[in-house]
Amino acid sequence: MVDPRIVKLAENLVNYSCKVKKGERVLIECVGTSAIPLVKELIKQIYKTGAEPFTSLKEPSITREILKSCNKKQMEFMAQCELVTIKGVDAFIGIRAGDNVSELNDVPSENMNTYMKYYSKPVSDERINNTKWVVVRYPNNAMAQLAGFSLEAFEDFYFDVCNLDYDKMSKAMDNLVNLMNRTDKVRITGKNTDITFSIKGIPSVKCAGEYNIPDGEVFTAPIKESVNGKIAFNCPAVYQGFTYENIFLEFRDGKIVNAEANDIKRFNEILNIDEGARYIGEFAIGLNPYITKPIKDILFDEKIMGSFHLTPGNCYKEAFNGNESAIHLDLI
Repeated sequence: MVDPRIVKLAENLVNYSCKVKKGERVLIECVGTSAIPLVKELIKQIYKTGAEPFTSLKEPSITREILKSCNKKQMEFMAQCELVTIKGVDAFIGIRAGDNVSELNDVPSENMNTYMKYYSKPVSDERINNTKWVVVRYPNNAMAQLAGFSLEAFEDFYFDVCNLDYDKMSKAMDNLVNLMNRTDKVRITGKNTDITFSIKGIPSVKCAGEYNIPDGEVFTAPIKESVNGKIAFNCPAVYQGFTYENIFLEFRDGKIVNAEANDIKRFNEILNIDEGARYIGEFAIGLNPYITKPIKDILFDEKIMGSFHLTPGNCYKEAFNGNESAIHLDLI
């Protein structure tokens, strides 16, 4: 018998997040194998709407072998192949369920940058801008271990977070959205932190289960060249298989002029991928009441109640500040 919590999650992803309609094509992309029960339930729920499900199954260990010796031309062709599918569907449900968060840790930085610029960015841009989409994690041993939970305890936490009443959350966000839309200057102070920027004229957008599960944030973006000062981040950031800690940034007229972390060279290689990587593409406030501490998974950590994140890299079209990049690195 299927866990009723999985059924509820699948129903919400199909009917609430993507609002799938009869006759539409829906691509389910699953990274890792542990989420097969959710994939099967999604297929059932998509058929119930009269839509057509399609699947793409990917395994991070195979991706690692490809990336270890990849080149630009190869990544461009991979993107072309995948874009044929993305352009042919109406909705996209992405499930992330890798068995090892560090699987890509030893891929050379230059190869990861090639992958991000010539494969990941064009594919994600098409998906984000031209489909109804949602991305979700799936509770497995890798996530539980990283978070410091038993699998059973983590599953209980996960479904409490992911199956909450997002329609109710959406209504509760309105006051914060209105406040941020009236705001000009933001100043953040704290230990090793004194940073200012303006969000005047850039829309604030509430996220209540439409694009991410779990969800619970309101985002906007700074005016690109308005960011000045310094900031120390107190949450770890797992990116491309590596955990960055003790992150510290200094800004001058919007640009990151100094970046430090537990691996300064590796961190700066990410920020050097293109011009936009050293400018901020997002500022957001997290408010999910069930998420109260970091678990080293960005979809959860960026929604920690009472947190905020600044994001070097690409901005979203809904809160456009002109910054474009192959990366989108949420720092909390």
